[in-house]
Formats: sequence, C-alpha cells, structure tokens
Amino acid sequence: MNDVHLPEEFHDFKRKAWIPIVAGRDGNCLDSKYSGVPWLARDERWPVCANCTKAMQLFLQLNLSRLPAVPRGCPDKGLVQLFYCTSSQPFCVNECEAWTSQSEARSSVALPRSVLVRLIDVHDENRFLGDSPVKDAFPPKLIVDWKEADDYPGGDELEEECGITSTVERIADAYAQGFPLQGDKLMGWPAWVQLPCYPTCPECGTQMRLLYQIDSDYNIPYSFGDGGCGYITQCPKHPNNLCFDWQCS
Repeated sequence: MNDVHLPEEFHDFKRKAWIPIVAGRDGNCLDSKYSGVPWLARDERWPVCANCTKAMQLFLQLNLSRLPAVPRGCPDKGLVQLFYCTSSQPFCVNECEAWTSQSEARSSVALPRSVLVRLIDVHDENRFLGDSPVKDAFPPKLIVDWKEADDYPGGDELEEECGITSTVERIADAYAQGFPLQGDKLMGWPAWVQLPCYPTCPECGTQMRLLYQIDSDYNIPYSFGDGGCGYITQCPKHPNNLCFDWQCS
C-alpha cells in the first residue's frame, strides 16, 4: 500500500487514515471499542430504539483523548458513541429509514429514530455500572492500537468534491490499488458504495466530514443492507453535530 502509482491529480488529495487494531475482549467503560459496555451517566438509561423500545446495540465507542488524531475543530476529549437497533421484529431499519440521517430522510413525516450517534462529556465519578441489557449483544472488540495509512478519493469524489475530471481508466487504476480504503477506519476518504452523499449540519448547513467508517462484517457482525458501508460524519464548525448514514448497492 506504500508503493502508490496514482495519476498526478490524485496526489494533492491524499489524506491520513487510521485502521483499528482490535482484540477480542471488552475493556473498561472509557475505552474505544466495538460493542461491550459503554460509558453512560450513572442515572442514564441504556439508549433504546424509539420504534421498538428495545435496547440498541453499541456499535462503536471512541475515546477522543486516546485517538491518534482528530479532525481540525474536533475536541480532543469526550466520547463518540454509536448505538444502532438491529431488531428484525419489527424491522426497525426499514421502518425508521436507518440508512439516512433524520435531516436527510426521504419521508415527509418525522420518523422514530433507531440510531443514536453523539459526542458526550465524560466524568469518571458519574459512570454507568450495570450490565448490557441488549439481547444477543455482539461480542465486544477492544481497539488496542491504530495503523496509519494513506488514503485517496474515489473517482466520483474526485470529480464532485475536488473538481478534477478523471478518465475511466484512471479511476479504475485508483480502485485497483485499493482506494479509497475499504473496511473500518478513522478519518480518510469515505469509501462510498453509491455517489458521494455528505449530510449537512442542521445548525449551520455546512457539509459534514468523515470521522469514522464502519464497513459491513468487519468488526461488527452486521451487514448494512446487502454488504454496505456506514459513515459517521461530523460538522467542522459544530462538532457536537454528528450523523450516521450508510449506503449499499
């Protein structure tokens, strides 16, 4: 992956990404992890789906103070948490349009949310001390390290977001070398399954940027549609405003 031979127009858009290295266990409530027990306020109820009222799976927790890097403007402390309902009876993914953020939803009616993504402050003395109430919770995976990697945009991103027109052959060359990076990663370029589709901040209308990518069946044993990919995005001006969306073919 270090020996990159991409067309010249790609080079100015190189970004750093970090690939999580995991161990098959849970850590403490402040660790970066997949599944397991998150940090919650002592009197806070475990987040539930607004559609089925069942406890949602913890897909991801990131401790910002322990990451190798954060986007410019993002605080360097606190926790990013993603809870997601995997209920099939009712099928909350479809009923709640879980693939898209509320502000981007296609329905003209506000739908109950089966996803919670948030940035929260942490107070050690005020932590949740109970067990997970999630039925059939996914096995926990602790993020123990990160591997730095270079990342480059896909062809559609290069044209729509970067303003560079590229030939089909050059786009194919980028994909052949594995860009944008697939799988789970911190920052970098989104590996869009369809066309680039960044949410906008509900507070200021600014286009959000990728904070974390969660791919199907990598570290979470779950498929977004038919093997799609999920994206946590964040407003660069209002970092408390986060969205989670996913795409599939």
